[in-house]
Amino acid sequence: MTHTFESLGIRPEVLRAIADSGYTAPTPIQEQTIPLLLSGRDVLGQAQTGTGKTAAFALPMLTRFEIPSRHIVALVLTPTRELAMQVSNAIFHYGQYMGARVLPIYGGQSYERQHRRLEKGADVVVATPGRLIDLLNQRVIDLSHVQYLVLDEADEMLRMGFIEDVETILRALPAQRQTALFSATLPEEIRRIARSYMTDPEQVTIAKQTMTVATIEQRYYLVHPDSKIPALSRLLETEDMQSALIFTRTRADSAELADALLKRGYLADSISGDLSQDAREAVLRRFRNGDLPILVATDVVARGVDIPAVSHVFNFDMPQDDDDYVHRIGRTGRAGRSGTAITLVTPKELRRLQLLERFIKQTITRAELPRLEDIRARRDAKFVQKLEELIISADNADSEALVQQFLDNGYTIMDVASAALQLARMDEMERPVDHVKAVYIRDERPDRRERSDDRRRGDRFANDARNYRSDGPRRDRGVEAGMTRLTLDIGKNDNIRPADVVGTIASYSGIPGKLIGAIRIKDDFTTVDVPQDTVEQVLRGMKRAKMRGKAVKAQPA
Repeated sequence: MTHTFESLGIRPEVLRAIADSGYTAPTPIQEQTIPLLLSGRDVLGQAQTGTGKTAAFALPMLTRFEIPSRHIVALVLTPTRELAMQVSNAIFHYGQYMGARVLPIYGGQSYERQHRRLEKGADVVVATPGRLIDLLNQRVIDLSHVQYLVLDEADEMLRMGFIEDVETILRALPAQRQTALFSATLPEEIRRIARSYMTDPEQVTIAKQTMTVATIEQRYYLVHPDSKIPALSRLLETEDMQSALIFTRTRADSAELADALLKRGYLADSISGDLSQDAREAVLRRFRNGDLPILVATDVVARGVDIPAVSHVFNFDMPQDDDDYVHRIGRTGRAGRSGTAITLVTPKELRRLQLLERFIKQTITRAELPRLEDIRARRDAKFVQKLEELIISADNADSEALVQQFLDNGYTIMDVASAALQLARMDEMERPVDHVKAVYIRDERPDRRERSDDRRRGDRFANDARNYRSDGPRRDRGVEAGMTRLTLDIGKNDNIRPADVVGTIASYSGIPGKLIGAIRIKDDFTTVDVPQDTVEQVLRGMKRAKMRGKAVKAQPA
């Protein structure tokens, strides 16, 4: 039986806010979870992003507990500040007619501002683990009256190395409370948390939705690692594109790529966790209004940001997780419209691409990059179209008088037209088409590439990856095979813990925390082992990293 929000027992003030939002019926996760939470049960919910989890835990929160209250009665933990802002905005909206006071707490805000907000009082706090622990240590936040706890995207907090912080917070909360944990996956560490800190939780699992939709055209281009920007530039120039969202692995990469595209004449900007909220909203507003056609972002930022559907999604860097790929390309092809998802793949990543295809149960078509003549033809066609529109629609009386002056001075109409065209296309002519390095793979023949048999296709991927030559970092002595040791100029004297190291590297470089190896914290330095193929990515990301408020330098040991 399909329920309505009214039949679930939601309080009238919240129902009014739901009606304002235009929602008429609960989603499956809401339909199954809300009655359990309203009855006081602990809930372990497994569902993908975008299934309505926020309302699933927010509506019972606002209905069950006395809000407004003199104390903080509800706490929501999220892995990122973007998600913290998104969740706090949603709870504020649902609770607007009952006067709910919702306070987001995350790194990047001034402590003073957060202290002042806490002094004014809050009913619900939505926080990232690190900043909340800082406030607990400063003794400026009182969680002794919390009756309702939500762990949102728990597996993401695990991946970013925050579980130790989460457990510290859990131990600081009243034992008698209701807890809801939501996660897209339930690895053993998350199940252990549930066993240790929840009371007989009821598990609710929502089956994964269709991985990708048929209206999305999925292509990949095999490119040399050094030619990714030239390759992307060629695609941006030749695709029939209204708007594009480009994904990179790290926040540093997103800013560098946006700058590189601007220098090549493409109107692009980036959003990252480094931007203030006002600056981020300004960029997003330009993108939503159509004033900014190209937006560069990371998975972490894009997950918590309201970005409209786009015509194209570009995976400049392949995602670390299969779910991230699905989430990325889901930004296009919405509401039955067509969309295009393009992935740049280096030869080393071909095996990774094969595993991704198995996960989504679809083939991602390989395509060839546009050639120089293709780009020139595209430029000519676009210029001719603009010129024809101008001839048809514009008042050319003044221009005709100027042309007549040239004719009177002895120039032919062909002389005038040729010179005018060169002048009009000057900017375009000054935008060169960068050289794209060839990718050399042995034994790749057309008949092998066109086979559809899964086994042979798998062999082809394996051979491609095996036959691509690249000199990787040498293995360090005493380091596990496949890992490289890095040194960080921060240690015990700075009160650093393993969770700080994992969380910082995962956050700034974009690699999953579970990939990080041995960590050894000395008095004034720390060593950490990372996978060899992520070393450059980690070193780039750590250039802007801070740990416990202190800038950190990373270098090979």
